[in-house]
Amino acid sequence: MSTFDDREDKFEKKFAHDAALKFKAEARRNKLVGHWAAGLLGKEGDAADAYVKEVIKADLEEAGDDDVFRKIRADFDAAGVDQSDHQIRRHMDECLEEAVKQIQTEG
Repeated sequence: MSTFDDREDKFEKKFAHDAALKFKAEARRNKLVGHWAAGLLGKEGDAADAYVKEVIKADLEEAGDDDVFRKIRADFDAAGVDQSDHQIRRHMDECLEEAVKQIQTEG
């Protein structure tokens, strides 16, 4: 294998690895955000677990974080939960940071 082919192969493997880690971190972030939102919505036990699954499923609607944000925003508005858009997005960012830390300590 030539040096160029070797570099290309390493780049492709790194890209695939980084994409897998990003997906895993976002999925874990959604779980953390879902638990946070469920608590603010007064959901516990099975109801909280079901809500977390709804949040995770919402992330599959489109690329990016807007689908998760819209779900939580709509649910908070319907339940009268007082959280600004900034607070929700900030918490989503904090949960992503926490998810990355958790993944790094696992492996």
